[in-house]
Amino acid sequence: MKYKGYTGIVEFDEEAKLFHGEVLGLHDVITFQGTSVGELETAMAESVDFYLNWCAERGKEPEKPFSGKLLVRTSPELHSRAAVAAARIGLSLNKYIEKAIEDETNHVLA
Repeated sequence: MKYKGYTGIVEFDEEAKLFHGEVLGLHDVITFQGTSVGELETAMAESVDFYLNWCAERGKEPEKPFSGKLLVRTSPELHSRAAVAAARIGLSLNKYIEKAIEDETNHVLA
């Protein structure tokens, strides 16, 4: 789910018969819940708007999710293998990792 540039992910609580969601990519916590798609969309919008208003009242800059900067920690061996693989196909390591993430997310989210 998306609203004003924020992305929410939803899970179903079978015991409570309720969907609950959380906005991704923030240190601050924005949650929402509902029993239908319409309720979830409304609840997410209300939660994001509440967060933005809360920040404005305090003079705080709201967090922006997913800046495009991603720090990846891995083993030195995998780092080396990725750099060699990238060089072999004529890509920078950054472009190689970006392509790998894109390929994998396209596969998982398809």
